Amino acid sequence: MYRLLTALQRGFHDWIGWKRLGIAASLLIIGLAITTLVRTLKGVDINVILLALRDTSPMQIALAALCVACAFFTLTFYDLFALRTIGRKDIPYRTAALSSFTSYTIGHNLGATVFTGGAIRFRIYSDWGLTAIDVAKICFISGLTFWLGNLFVLGIGMIWHPAAASPMNLLPESINRLIGIGCLAGIAAYLVWLSVGQRELGQNGWKVRLPSTPLTLLQIFIGVVDLGFCALAMYILMPSQPNIDFMSLAVVFILSTLLGFASHAPGSLGVFDAAMLVALPQFSKEHLLASLLVFRLLYFVIPFFISITILTTRELWQNVILPWRNRRKANGLQCAVTPGE
Repeated sequence: MYRLLTALQRGFHDWIGWKRLGIAASLLIIGLAITTLVRTLKGVDINVILLALRDTSPMQIALAALCVACAFFTLTFYDLFALRTIGRKDIPYRTAALSSFTSYTIGHNLGATVFTGGAIRFRIYSDWGLTAIDVAKICFISGLTFWLGNLFVLGIGMIWHPAAASPMNLLPESINRLIGIGCLAGIAAYLVWLSVGQRELGQNGWKVRLPSTPLTLLQIFIGVVDLGFCALAMYILMPSQPNIDFMSLAVVFILSTLLGFASHAPGSLGVFDAAMLVALPQFSKEHLLASLLVFRLLYFVIPFFISITILTTRELWQNVILPWRNRRKANGLQCAVTPGE
């Protein structure tokens, strides 16, 4: 049996590998999402969507935009927390905020966030002497913040409103409640392990020391606040009828978001939307699509263009304008020096 398992493991690494398996899983999720979305959108009236968009009040959009802004402000503390965790207290908040905001928005919109977001982080942090391993640690700790926050809210939501997830995962309420208990139990076990364990992960030069239990509670709080503002923005944009409570929507929102991340689809396009439409069948498809369009504009499109503008301006300043000014200044000083001086 041992030889069989060893042979299967060797064959898996030689012929498939985790990378190919991840790509296949992403393509499968995207394919299923597109199929579901096409099936769901059959018979949808574009004119009704436009009318629903007109029914969305400016106050709703303004409040949702404020929540999105607060979510991205909270997001900037992901990198700041990670930097302090790896001991880089010299890097200021403004650099952490720039890295966190641009890497998330551009990486998530382009897809394959681990690689695209990591590349943007490395470009910014390399100016401060951080290595690729340091950036990998920052990505790991930031990702941990995201997952801890999501699992905490998802656990509470599925215990409180287990029926909210049933249209999406097709599981009975009792199983969903057990999943919620499992999420919270997993976080509790992790906190206990931190309090008694070595708090170190990795080997062969790649080691990251995890935050202490009190700091991990702060880490969870950061993730919960970020997620809470995102879900609140979606909740504000939802149609007024039929009524849905915030926690039920939060459960649906989290599951849809996690599916979008797992798919690595650019901007979770198609995956997030299909999941929301499937999980909320009580709403008119046209009105729900109008809400999703406004949310996508506020949360994906506008921050994406802001990030591109910021990074482009930064690169122009560092590689074009600043060197030109330095050369001009140097030439001016040279001209001011007279022969013989």
